[in-house]
Amino acid sequence: MSGVFKVTEQQLKKVDSILENSERGDLIPALQKIQEEIGFLPKEIQVRVAEKLNIPLSEVYSIITFYALFSLKPKGKHHINVCKGTACYVKGAERILQKLKDVLGVGPGDTTDDGLFSIDVIRCLGACGLGPVITINDKTYARLKPDDIPRIIAKYKDMGTKDFEAVTQPREATV
Repeated sequence: MSGVFKVTEQQLKKVDSILENSERGDLIPALQKIQEEIGFLPKEIQVRVAEKLNIPLSEVYSIITFYALFSLKPKGKHHINVCKGTACYVKGAERILQKLKDVLGVGPGDTTDDGLFSIDVIRCLGACGLGPVITINDKTYARLKPDDIPRIIAKYKDMGTKDFEAVTQPREATV
């Protein structure tokens, strides 16, 4: 995502309310709550957390970068996880990832300029018999072929503000 994200006063107030009764030992749960509210943990938020909890900024940053659940970049409205565990990899996960890159114009760790899609690689989604597998938000798509990707992405683009659960695919799987 090439645009610059600016933290709003309302978001800072949310952060302050989360940190209000927090102490140094509450760093990870506080960061989790903040990320749930903001969507990611930009530097401005990290500085605020460090100041409020009286923790060095370097310690806050090291926790955020150590744990995979935290993100330094905003995620798209439709977050795509591509499984590249051994079974999915052998069954063509790399071709699925390449097709996603071609269709969306971004790779793992990035978000499209319109903020609709972001891609991450996951080591295993636990659906090894259904590979290759991706998830988009809470939906799992299994036994994929590269030619499936444009149709799946198009449905999400067409959804706008419609309920994400409206998407159905012939090879959709619930894991």
